[in-house]
Amino acid sequence: MREMRRKDKAVPEDYAYEILNSGEFGVLSTVSEEGKPYGVPLNFCVIDNCVYFHCAIEGEKIDNIRQNPYVSFCVVGETEILPEEFTTKYESVIIFGKIEEVFNGEKQKGLEGLVRKYTPEFFDKGIKYIPTQIKQTRVFKVTIERI
Repeated sequence: MREMRRKDKAVPEDYAYEILNSGEFGVLSTVSEEGKPYGVPLNFCVIDNCVYFHCAIEGEKIDNIRQNPYVSFCVVGETEILPEEFTTKYESVIIFGKIEEVFNGEKQKGLEGLVRKYTPEFFDKGIKYIPTQIKQTRVFKVTIERI
């Protein structure tokens, strides 16, 4: 992989993980069999240095993952438009890694992580909701190889 071109814009790794962990959503980028890019926004959580997300049973994202498991995932944190300078100040993080579907206990762990992140005040209710949806939901994880 190429090194970051603008090293002066790099943030320390621990701060990159803070941006990643606090992000509300990210964009998963995959490549189709024909070499065409596909980016899709999604909710996610970070557990044990991996990004987890859930999705439907089928779709373009899954087709792309099936033929090429290497992905990137981008999260944008705080932003500030600086009109007088004709620019925008923002924080972001991009991870690169290999994606795989998870099952059984790890699938449950990923779904619980999403409930904990997005609806902590309804955690008990969310834990009861998971079994009602688990068969029509797939869960994937991206193991972070580079951030």
